[in-house]
Amino acid sequence: MKMDLDHGLVRELEVTPANVHDSRVDLSLPGEVVYRDRGYQGVEPRGYDATMKRASRGHPLSIWDRLRNRRISRKRCSGERPFAVIKRVFGGGHVLVTSLPRVRVKMIFACLGFNLLQLVRLGVTA
Repeated sequence: MKMDLDHGLVRELEVTPANVHDSRVDLSLPGEVVYRDRGYQGVEPRGYDATMKRASRGHPLSIWDRLRNRRISRKRCSGERPFAVIKRVFGGGHVLVTSLPRVRVKMIFACLGFNLLQLVRLGVTA
């Protein structure tokens, strides 16, 4: 899912089978800042890489890396809201349909519902 940080709307969506890791899907454009968590370590995006740093055994994070992670997490926190709303409000925690096109349609409608809810929250009227 690709989010708009200014308004908190879902802009793009990609649906893949469960055996495809999230790091294999890159919705970024060249020149775009990509805020990602530690699970994407080692995978280069097409845009500017703002991936959080991860400590490894025997190599703790430096203070600069911890501060960098905190800055990135402040930007990323608004991008985690749609996942929580789709899971808790729309019941999208488990997808009960079996084919990928049906899952895609279900997720498109879930993201559309989230965007409508977000527009009401922003106070946008037609």
